[in-house]
Amino acid sequence: MMWELLWEHKGKLMGILAGIFFGIIYLLVGFWNTLVFVVFVGTGYYIGRKLDHKEDLREILDRILPGKFR
Repeated sequence: MMWELLWEHKGKLMGILAGIFFGIIYLLVGFWNTLVFVVFVGTGYYIGRKLDHKEDLREILDRILPGKFR
């Protein structure tokens, strides 16, 4: 019963857990360090998602930093 309820609302649960995680990081290390951390995690997620879809790493880096990887 409890697992069914959690499974039905897994997006909300993940959002709450992410909020708690980032809230703790904010309290421990401060706003700007947390913001830099979120940017790194977001960039890693973006590149990882593109690699999962079999895109070329050079094309990805060329879109992020144009002209640096030719």
